[in-house]
Amino acid sequence: MPSPGTSRSTSATIQPNILRYLALVSDAYDVHLQPLLTDVGLDEAVMRSAALRVSYRQGSVVIRRAVELTGDAHLGLRVGAAQHLTAWGLPGFALMAADTLRDAIDTGVRFQNLSGAMVVWSARPEDAGYVLRAELPDPALDPSVAVFLAEEAFASVVALTRLSAGAEFAPLSVEFAFRPPHDTGPFTELFRCPVRFGAAENRLVFPMAWAARPMPGRDPVTYAAVMGLLEEQMTSRRDQQELLEVLEISIAQSLPDVPSFADQARRHATSERTLRRRLAECGTTYEALVDGVRRERVEQLLRRPGPTLRDVARQAGFSDVRALRRAVRRWHGVTPGRLRAGI
Repeated sequence: MPSPGTSRSTSATIQPNILRYLALVSDAYDVHLQPLLTDVGLDEAVMRSAALRVSYRQGSVVIRRAVELTGDAHLGLRVGAAQHLTAWGLPGFALMAADTLRDAIDTGVRFQNLSGAMVVWSARPEDAGYVLRAELPDPALDPSVAVFLAEEAFASVVALTRLSAGAEFAPLSVEFAFRPPHDTGPFTELFRCPVRFGAAENRLVFPMAWAARPMPGRDPVTYAAVMGLLEEQMTSRRDQQELLEVLEISIAQSLPDVPSFADQARRHATSERTLRRRLAECGTTYEALVDGVRRERVEQLLRRPGPTLRDVARQAGFSDVRALRRAVRRWHGVTPGRLRAGI
């Protein structure tokens, strides 16, 4: 049976730092992403908003097209290397004020949902050194987007470590789960260490001496103050995410029927106006949640050899196969048949 819930890919919870730097880097290729950003609901005024949150799906659409339009196989490296800690907002200031590099890394992992991360970070000391892992949360992710996010993740960590802790920094090793590219030169040039491809996971190993190195901007008073603000933001974010998850689960369990917005408001013992306002604070709408849940259900069904397109359309709540085809083309730019063959 399909999972009753959905992943964070559907909900608008990610700060769009990566997309902002992606647009800047793409400009250098004479590729202007604003029309594409507008197509997914991110016009110029919206992109300048400090409160803006985007969904994992929105980000993936823009990244996939940017890789296609620029033709740069290492676009993730360029975008990661171009970043600054100030782009991460409060988490960036906390990292700069932390006592040691390890404290900075642990703080970044703890508050990754506030920094615009599109991978799932974890970190811990091991025999090899201090190990930082980056996992991709979406199993249906387009391969080009997966490569971009893995490259961007480790390139940004190395670039920001050099900016904040020392330009001479180099990892002990970097491992990527994707296949080796035709040209590995940009990787060794950026990381200045052995780089392995086709590994079991995306992993970056820090020397323990660097992990214990004091941060040049360490300030315990500023760090404590910023940590207090981040805790407040995390509490607010958890409340928002709980609302989104409850709504997504309700929609997923009701398919092929979709509860009306009025029904959802009654279930939450609130008015439609209040629920609409709370969703706006999360950076999304009820229609966007429905669309995201349907998309996940379609992708789940297309992974199986049994269901026909008519079955998929019916179980995902579409009126007919034509409506399903229009939706899949809007989401992926291909027909359901091609999408099924690809996944």
